[in-house]
Amino acid sequence: MKQSEIVKQLTDKELTKQLIFSQLLLLLLSILLSFLLFDNIAGWLDYFSLDMRDFFYYGVLTGIVIVVLDLMLMYIFPKKYYDDGGINDRIFKNRSIKGIFGIALLVAITEELLFRGLIQASFGYVAASTLFALVHIRYLKKPVLLVSVLVVSFYIGYIFVLTENLVVTIIAHFTVDFVLGMIIRFQK
Repeated sequence: MKQSEIVKQLTDKELTKQLIFSQLLLLLLSILLSFLLFDNIAGWLDYFSLDMRDFFYYGVLTGIVIVVLDLMLMYIFPKKYYDDGGINDRIFKNRSIKGIFGIALLVAITEELLFRGLIQASFGYVAASTLFALVHIRYLKKPVLLVSVLVVSFYIGYIFVLTENLVVTIIAHFTVDFVLGMIIRFQK
């Protein structure tokens, strides 16, 4: 059975539970792999620094640039090219602002720890960015979505190359997911 068929059988509540479960599983995997891939935990913790200037310039502004470009593409291309099977609509449409915040934060932390903090730090920028796009399996048959997520992945990966700061990439990723989630939530 295809992923899209399985997703259609889930209620919105079950879909949300699956999302949270998969993210928590990936977060646990990231933490466990960090002990294997880094000689000591201090090496991994070096990727977490508190630089407010970087948070704004490379985190928030990067996220806003991605959102604006994404909205431009949604305006240019017909809806069918940007349709993910309604998954994002089902996740965000009827969710509270606090719920959107929580999901966006969980996804941003989990995916950035795994893809930038572990995979990119251990196997390189190209491997992490490509793998990030490929795990968004529902986009593989949608060329516009696939190219979009690939470009975003390389962009956020490049931000990590520049800053070597996971907090910055988490902020960028969170900004994208939260703002787009809010747009879905309040769209008529």
